[in-house]
Amino acid sequence: MSNPSHKFNSVSALKRLKEVIKRTPLEYNSRLSEKYQAEIYLKREDQQVVRSYKLRGAYNLISQLSEEQLSKGVVCASAGNHAQGVAFSCRKLNSKGIIFMPEITPKQKVSQTKMFGGDMIEIILVGDTFDDCLQEALSYTEKHQMTFIPPFDNFKIIEGQGTVGVEIYQDLPDAEVLIVPVGGGGLAAGCGSYLKQVNPDIRIIGTEPEGAPSMLKAFETGGPVSLQEINRFVDGASVKRAGELTYPVCKKILDEMLLVPEGKVCTTILKLYNEDAIVAEPAGALSVAALDLCTETIKGKKVVCVISGGNNDIERMQEIKELSLLYEGLKHYFVIRFPQRPGALRMFVNDVLGPGDDITQFEFIKKTNRESGPALVGIELKSADDYPSLIQRMKDNRFDFKEINKDQTLFEYLV
Repeated sequence: MSNPSHKFNSVSALKRLKEVIKRTPLEYNSRLSEKYQAEIYLKREDQQVVRSYKLRGAYNLISQLSEEQLSKGVVCASAGNHAQGVAFSCRKLNSKGIIFMPEITPKQKVSQTKMFGGDMIEIILVGDTFDDCLQEALSYTEKHQMTFIPPFDNFKIIEGQGTVGVEIYQDLPDAEVLIVPVGGGGLAAGCGSYLKQVNPDIRIIGTEPEGAPSMLKAFETGGPVSLQEINRFVDGASVKRAGELTYPVCKKILDEMLLVPEGKVCTTILKLYNEDAIVAEPAGALSVAALDLCTETIKGKKVVCVISGGNNDIERMQEIKELSLLYEGLKHYFVIRFPQRPGALRMFVNDVLGPGDDITQFEFIKKTNRESGPALVGIELKSADDYPSLIQRMKDNRFDFKEINKDQTLFEYLV
């Protein structure tokens, strides 16, 4: 395989970006270090000017366009963070930007993009996924003879994202493990290429959301393939297809790929917020969430986790908490048909629920049959270990019930 990394130079890019980006801190985290018996450092790209690393690649590319290209303007498609990087760059370089975003993009990311771009940008919301949005953006670009700024599949974008790796090496030259989130692969390709050049022994672990394993599938099949369906929850790292340029680079420099369940990402977001005062978006929490999946690999090592972004909409926190509770086994939903005998509901509360159990949702499914029809019941536990005894008490008291947490179709329909 040829070496595509010769086509970018992240050291030169860092000089180009020096007056535009913030040099983000590499922070030692004592809580995580103690937990995993390693030296854990967090590269805080959530503190970047646009609260994610995406500015690095966007500005690196746009700043190298010709005067004619800048005068015609640029186009991008983005789930949010790349859009903010492009918007900021357009304003800084006085170039018009047309920014396509999926309709499901969190409002916070849309408003932030408007703020960074000001009068220099126009936002067009279209499509349910990044990939749908991308097709619209490419058509618009061709029709209006503008320059497309891809989110990851461009050597100058990769080169810009690689400046994260340059800063890591400057601050911690003896780092032994890098854990980096992977969506399209631009950050992993850029960081990984630079760090492998200066420190060939470093182990680089890529992490993807379990519901959008586009790079892992590319590894398994020998090239990028389009996934039929993806879970869009980790919006900053959920793409249907890995990059054509990023794939061979990632294949060469990534030592391991880990898939992280979305619920585990949610638990990590809450812990980072509550215990470290760090606001991480789902993609930003991927690297820390992956620590549990490689405990033996990292033990006793100097480990860097890239917190890739902090653009988390506060309106999503209830959903994040819910997904975390479900993943941790602390919240369970049932369809319960109460026995046709007096005091059945009282019996359920008194004899079935444990002392630490709490009913968080209760509604009869058939509104016309409130007293004897089936009910949807949500129960939150103090400990996941309490679940078997809850099930046993329902059986002992002859309650007819169906667990729906693991029935995806029924869960989505009812909950």
